[in-house]
Amino acid sequence: MAQLVTILESMCYEDIQSYIQSGNLVFSSGKKIGAKGPADISRAIYKEMGFEPQVMLLSVKQLQDAINNNPFPTNDGKALHFFFLESLPENPNTEKLFSLKIESEKFVLNGKVFYLYAPEGVGRSKLAAAVEKVIGVPLTARNWNTVSKLATMTKSA
Repeated sequence: MAQLVTILESMCYEDIQSYIQSGNLVFSSGKKIGAKGPADISRAIYKEMGFEPQVMLLSVKQLQDAINNNPFPTNDGKALHFFFLESLPENPNTEKLFSLKIESEKFVLNGKVFYLYAPEGVGRSKLAAAVEKVIGVPLTARNWNTVSKLATMTKSA
């Protein structure tokens, strides 16, 4: 994570904070990042570290909107997951999503966020494992504990 922070500092990002060893960073910028921001960061990581990860950026507003639109209880931070989609899905196969879920699981697709409540655990969930393929767009998932911690970090950035 320290190396990742250094890379972002070299790109003139400021107030960089990392959250555990998860690859999650909170930072600010004096300029508008724009649509090429994720690709620029990915290329910089490749140049310094030799691999090119998929990078997804969320504004503070996007993160807060995802939290505000969450339809599920937040008392079990490991059961609730936010899947942040890179783009709006054009033709998600909702029938397939329903066929993969077990009785205790609940989900909602709302714009660029897929919410999954999996009280029996996400590790064994067939639905969680197939979301990206079935929805048809790249995504990244974080549990409620991580999402809420990142939101708290944005307030101090």
